[in-house]
Amino acid sequence: MPSFEITSPQNDRIKRLRRLRDRRHRDEEGVFVVEGARLLSRALHAGLEPLEVYTDRTVENPSGAPEILVESSVLDAASYRKASEGLIAVFSQWSCQIEDLQLSDPSLLVVAESLEKPGNLGAMMRTAAAIGADGLVTVGGSGDPFNPNAIRASAGAVFSVPVVNTNSEALRRWLSKKSLPLVALTPDSPQTIWETDLTRSFALLVGAEDTGLSQEALTLAQKAVSIPMHRNSIDSLNTSVALAVAAYEVFRQRTAQSSPNDL
Repeated sequence: MPSFEITSPQNDRIKRLRRLRDRRHRDEEGVFVVEGARLLSRALHAGLEPLEVYTDRTVENPSGAPEILVESSVLDAASYRKASEGLIAVFSQWSCQIEDLQLSDPSLLVVAESLEKPGNLGAMMRTAAAIGADGLVTVGGSGDPFNPNAIRASAGAVFSVPVVNTNSEALRRWLSKKSLPLVALTPDSPQTIWETDLTRSFALLVGAEDTGLSQEALTLAQKAVSIPMHRNSIDSLNTSVALAVAAYEVFRQRTAQSSPNDL
């Protein structure tokens, strides 16, 4: 049995891990937390090195970084979930400005307005990584990629997809400078993604599922498109699901073969 260095949830380092669930404390220290061996392995694969690793030795520490041994129940108390999965690692945050984004050819940039739910942000990062988007820009809302729920929902995409938070005016200037058209995804458009050429470079704008896109955001867009739906369906999808549907239509058009294979 390992000799645990920390055996009490009242230990100062455990209290500090609990504080890091809150964005204010994360930003003050410039750090964020990753839980579990799988996410830690993906952070390492992306070239990140942990500052600290807390473990109860129930799973292997893939980082090789020095360990702080913590009793299992105490490590669970430090987790933002009910169970820690045996590892909690602390990493330094990084910042990304809109001017830092590098565009491919053809490029696809995801833009999300008023995105508040960390789980949706994480799911969008995961979709952006899966289809090779150049980044994710959030306008308004919190847009915190280091939120524990966002990190988990991203399945590690947070370590590879640039995430930028900016305002409408800065976005407008940058899109104009890059000659990158903005295409709004909205249920009100009569033109669907199936009827639109999505093979050229553009930025795809999505809004909150409850309020949709603001008028300010819509005025920034050069075109609006919608997702085809069954006539008896509800009028909206979860925002991360809507993004995934539209993004994969972009991916399909850009990678389509001359003829489909038979089943």
